[in-house]
Order: sequence, then C-alpha cells, then structure tokens
Amino acid sequence: MSATTLEREAPAAQTAPPMPEVRGGVVAYLCLEGAFAASDFYVRAFGATEVGRMPPDAQGRTMHVHLYVNGTSVMLSDPFPEHGCGFQAPAGFNLMQVVDDVDASFARALEAGATVIMPPQDMFWGARYGQVRDPFGVTWALSSRAGECAMQDAMECAGRA
Repeated sequence: MSATTLEREAPAAQTAPPMPEVRGGVVAYLCLEGAFAASDFYVRAFGATEVGRMPPDAQGRTMHVHLYVNGTSVMLSDPFPEHGCGFQAPAGFNLMQVVDDVDASFARALEAGATVIMPPQDMFWGARYGQVRDPFGVTWALSSRAGECAMQDAMECAGRA
C-alpha cells in the first residue's frame, strides 16, 4: 500500500468544537447553586443565548456555562469547593443591562420568575431604571436613556426630581 492509500483509510480525527468568543471587556463569572437552571432562567428572563456548556460531573455539577446576555459574555459554574470555588450568596454588586425598553425587559424578567427590588422609574441622572433579583440571588439592574441630563448636571437634575 502506498502512503496515499493509508492516509485515505485512516479514521478521521475527531476535533472538539471551537470555544465560543468571549465578548466584553469585563466578564461576570458567577458561581451559583444550579448553573444549568440559572442558564435556562437567563434565556427566558433576559433573552440570553447559551453558547457553551460543559457536561455535568457525577454529582450533576457543571464547571462552565457560557452565555451571551445583551451582547456580553456571562459565565456560570456550580460550586466546586474542592477546587477553591465554594458558594457564597451574591452581595454587594449588580449586573446592569442597558436595554431599549426597561419596562418590557422588567416585565419579561418578572414573568420568568425574578422578584422586584426597585420598579422602573425615571431617575434624576436621565435614565429609566429598575432592579430585579433572580431566583439565584443575583441582582440585575435594567437601564435605558430617558432624558437629557449630562453627568456634570446630575446634581442640578437631582434637585428637580
């Protein structure tokens, strides 16, 4: 047999799919109880697109889920305390999305199971803004431009609010 014949008869090498593109300058990586369920929720609540998911381990945990939320990567994992990633309840931050329609986005999140922290309202800094908490304890802020208040005029705008 010639080398050419051997090459044709060799089984095709299996290649892994390419890793999804990481989008955004700062990417949130959330360690949550129930990363697969959180991913499903974010698809329903925020229109996220899941672009990658590692299979679960024997305990049903995943090390990695990759989503695009509003054009930016958000990554999730279940807790793996044996690898230094234990669970701590989310506190002291929120994830903000700039959206075209805060009220519609807010309603969609509530319909999916989020709870109200702050209903949408026009804010003194010129945005329509509201906050929800997802079933996994993460606070999401939804914001869109509502007025023409420049940053340097925010304090003056606050006096008119």
